[in-house]
Amino acid sequence: MMGGMAGLEGMERPRPRCGTAAAHRELPGADRDTAPTRGGPVSAALDLVGDPTLDEVRLPSRPESAGTARRLTASVLLEQWSLSPQLAEHAVLLVSELVGNAVRHTGARTFGLRMLRRRGWIRIEVRDPSRGLPCLMPVHEMDTSGRGLFLVDKLSDRWGVDLLPRGKTTWFEMRVTDR
Repeated sequence: MMGGMAGLEGMERPRPRCGTAAAHRELPGADRDTAPTRGGPVSAALDLVGDPTLDEVRLPSRPESAGTARRLTASVLLEQWSLSPQLAEHAVLLVSELVGNAVRHTGARTFGLRMLRRRGWIRIEVRDPSRGLPCLMPVHEMDTSGRGLFLVDKLSDRWGVDLLPRGKTTWFEMRVTDR
């Protein structure tokens, strides 16, 4: 899909456990959040919609897709990559924020989710067909919305937006300790 991403040469790509074709089905109970745990409904996410470490997973641009994206993120970070629960928790929160922005602000029918790993780093991307750039706004204590990119800025090590011929990819990267 997208080649030549800066600094991500030699990406780790886990072997697929099952077919990798992304389905456009909803997960059972997609409106419920499942805590990041190993096995069970979290692993089912990969089986139902595809593995975002192998190819971009396309999800419908609906609020309930945020739960699917969170479960996919937890599954990859905890089960496939064996990363720390705290890192997974932060990444799940940031994915939720990026997906929320894609769903609320782009008018798209679908968005894409992809996860990449290289030594010492993970990168998570949300792609949508809008070329409108997200804006990091000042956040005040009593604000009830508009904190998404503020959280991305504070919890990730790097983040940004890559404009594409048709749309954009909003991404964040986090340092990881390789075991």
